[in-house]
Amino acid sequence: MKDKLLQSYRCCKRIVRKRAGNFYYAFLLLPKQKRAALYAVYSFMRQCDDLVDDIPEANLENKKEVLNKWKEMTQKAFETGVSDHPIFPALLDTIQRFSIPRSYFFELISGVGMDLEKKSYEKFEDLYQYCYRVASIVGLVCICIFGYRDRKALEYAEAAGIAFQLTNILRDIREDQQLGRIYIPLEDLKRFRCSETSLQERIVDERFRKLLHFEFERARDYYAQGEKLVSLINEDSQRALAALFGIYKGLLEKISRQESQVFEKRIHLSFFEKLKIVYKAWRNSEFIEAA
Repeated sequence: MKDKLLQSYRCCKRIVRKRAGNFYYAFLLLPKQKRAALYAVYSFMRQCDDLVDDIPEANLENKKEVLNKWKEMTQKAFETGVSDHPIFPALLDTIQRFSIPRSYFFELISGVGMDLEKKSYEKFEDLYQYCYRVASIVGLVCICIFGYRDRKALEYAEAAGIAFQLTNILRDIREDQQLGRIYIPLEDLKRFRCSETSLQERIVDERFRKLLHFEFERARDYYAQGEKLVSLINEDSQRALAALFGIYKGLLEKISRQESQVFEKRIHLSFFEKLKIVYKAWRNSEFIEAA
């Protein structure tokens, strides 16, 4: 049993090293046990996305069936404490070790399922529910592992998740448009006299720039709330979270500087840009205090 658990954690680590991107660099600043726990949690979340993303868009019913089977497998694993899937021994151990509510994982599955039901959101309140399920839930799981000393941490973790997901949405406008998805609320398009057609045609004009500026400011507002979380979690996790905020905020600001190129390429931080942020979080306590 011990060997199986060790193998499971190693499997999760491989998944994170290969797929985690922004998260992986921040995880390096965590103590070994917490880092391994986040590897297990991330692997579950990555699997949720990959299950449906690996199936062609045209096979919608197949996507739903696969996601339902994953939900059933998760439920069975939680009830019995065993699973043949390689990531579950590590995940079950992590959930028990850090007292993570199991409901969070089903909330995440529901968020992934929303992508199978909706291609756009009329109001920001509707989009918020999606962001909460696919991103704020991640924050709430993470603070169980980080440890926190004030219930306000729950509120700030939720805000952080919204900020991160809004950043992802702005980064992925091009890819989402290719899939026929529009995550920018339709009410915002109307407010700035943009249209779904203009997004499909990738028109970058003054109206579109004003729309982006509005979305950038909304994300910054959530960052301002979410960053209050750093001082409320256990000290041994603060640098990792500060680094994660630095990476995602850095990405948001890079998108804002290159807004005219959002339809041309996927804007991202380079390895060295991320490394610089992580190094700053590791060395500079003022970075944490300012967060």
